Amino acid sequence: QVQLVESGGGLVQAGGSLRLSCAASGRTSSIYRMGWFRQAPGKEREFVAQIWGSGGSTTYADSVKGRFSISRDNAKNTVYLQMNSLKSEDTAVYYCAVAVGVGSYNYWGQGTQVTVSS
Repeated sequence: QVQLVESGGGLVQAGGSLRLSCAASGRTSSIYRMGWFRQAPGKEREFVAQIWGSGGSTTYADSVKGRFSISRDNAKNTVYLQMNSLKSEDTAVYYCAVAVGVGSYNYWGQGTQVTVSS
């Protein structure tokens, strides 16, 4: 069992930056990978970025490459999403997620709203 709490969302103008944080608790030693997803109004939830629990390799959606950066602090059981050069298209609820063991993401936070005004 893993619990996730996101923070750092808010309202920002286009071109601005935000940093999202996700604090994990519970069976954190079993986390295989951690990631960020988002869901915009009228859209399905989509993948944004992920980082492996071991090794630290990262993957990004094409829409955020060069603008977003995912990182982790294992000592604090926290994953971050640094978002730069934000665009109105980035407006969404952002969710932190983890996969415990090999397989699909199976634990999710409650989400944090990011709104980018133009």
